[in-house]
Amino acid sequence: MKNPFFDLALAKAARLTGKPGRIALLLSKLGARLAKIDWKSVSVATAKEKLSVFSRLASAYISGNYRDISWKSLMIVLAAIIYFLNPIDLIPDFIPVLGLTDDFSVLLWVYNTVTHEIDKFLTWERANLSAV
Repeated sequence: MKNPFFDLALAKAARLTGKPGRIALLLSKLGARLAKIDWKSVSVATAKEKLSVFSRLASAYISGNYRDISWKSLMIVLAAIIYFLNPIDLIPDFIPVLGLTDDFSVLLWVYNTVTHEIDKFLTWERANLSAV
């Protein structure tokens, strides 16, 4: 996928790897942004779940509970979160309805790109939640 804004997000994500505190701050910003979105008006309902999975994966990674993910996949997931948080991208977020279209497209692309890693994480998560 050729998207200069995603390339910038990927470069920022590369600088975050190995810095759990900065990843935690990113996840905090994601939580705040998700709380502000009127999900009823968004036609892509699965985007919220994908962002939730990305957030849980990153949280489990920075806590040290889950490390079975490649650095490349982690960087791509973090880049998707950064892209989502950045209001200025291919279609600026302040444009009603259309502004989130490119964000959701990137989320779907990333999710599909790292599906194997996501499936491993979700299997691990289910096993660990049932053990509690």
